[in-house]
Amino acid sequence: MPWFVWLLAAGVLGAAEFFTLTLVFGLLAGAALVAAVVAGVGIGVLGQLVAFGIAAAAGLVIVRPVALRHLDQQPLTREGSDALIGRRAEVVKEVTATRGLIKLSGEEWSARALDESHVIPVGALVDVMEIEGATAIVYPRELLP
Repeated sequence: MPWFVWLLAAGVLGAAEFFTLTLVFGLLAGAALVAAVVAGVGIGVLGQLVAFGIAAAAGLVIVRPVALRHLDQQPLTREGSDALIGRRAEVVKEVTATRGLIKLSGEEWSARALDESHVIPVGALVDVMEIEGATAIVYPRELLP
């Protein structure tokens, strides 16, 4: 088979990977590229098929499981305001469903209660549940299970 047929197959498989994101078609596209190189060197069809089979098997059996494991991992560090989620803060000005002020990581942040029925008094400790813009959404610590 001519090398450009393998190259065309690699392109089609690469496009299929783009739409499916399964890591299967992409690895098969890589195997087709290996077969294209083998064909370009002048090795016959049997050698091309063997090269394709070995590269595909290696990709699917070795590379894919490792890649999937890495994709499933959560990032080790959170950055920016995401790093503040889960932190403890102290109420500086009463926190209600619409307004309030907390001291979080040494800075004062506007805050509001996660549960609209809560009114959190000054001095209470709260947990930051989420960040919306420059406002911390908080929940009182003593109500946590």
